[in-house]
Amino acid sequence: MIWNDFVYAPGLDREVLLDIYQFNEQPKTLLLLNDGQEVRKMDLAGLLDNLQLPVAVVAIHAGSARLQEYGVASQPDYNGDGAKAGVYTTFITTVLLPALYNRFPDWKSLPVAFAGFSLGGLSALDIVWHHPEIFSFAGVCSGSLWWRNVPLGPDYSDANNRIMHKLIRESDYQPGLQFFFQCGTEDETADRNGNGIIDSIDDTRDLIQELLSKGYTMDKDIWYDEIAGGRHDSVTWEKALAAMLLLPFFNDPGRK
Repeated sequence: MIWNDFVYAPGLDREVLLDIYQFNEQPKTLLLLNDGQEVRKMDLAGLLDNLQLPVAVVAIHAGSARLQEYGVASQPDYNGDGAKAGVYTTFITTVLLPALYNRFPDWKSLPVAFAGFSLGGLSALDIVWHHPEIFSFAGVCSGSLWWRNVPLGPDYSDANNRIMHKLIRESDYQPGLQFFFQCGTEDETADRNGNGIIDSIDDTRDLIQELLSKGYTMDKDIWYDEIAGGRHDSVTWEKALAAMLLLPFFNDPGRK
């Protein structure tokens, strides 16, 4: 079953379009997805129906100010993009979720995951990391983990200028969180350090290392799907979602 709804976001000054998917009468998890407009290019309904997954999905459509609304809430990038990411976070946590719980009261007890694609994946990761009291799982497909506070050049370094990497490195361990990351081998062609590995894969692997250094464990807390031939597009992301939704978090009702 699929519904469409709108929720007004006061700080963003727009109506936010939602596509709501539920093919199980008693879902065990709730999944929020950034870039709901991309989800419409996928057969998510068919996937959920065929697998009979106990998950309710809310696909949140981005607005015209997507580059400002998505990002890292604590700091815009060097171009000033992501300046409204904090406002977007507030909308998710204090407006959207209460509205969903008002409409679907049974959802209030469900563990919540948040995922997204590209810049929407970075946004989802940032929101989950800062709100472990709400979210238990972050999904990042082709994430914009290159997000940096200075442009590429002599003043740039991976260690100091990738915003999300540094944020996690300087944060405390957040118990109970799980993570899914996906990259395609043809996600892009950029290779800023000339090591023969595209930047999106390097940035994702490095972010996973930051999480491992905090104490998270591969294949228990973190999963990584590197899709051969995968591109920066909805065809690849549909495959990534199919893999993500088969993880224990979405199928084990005993998980947080």
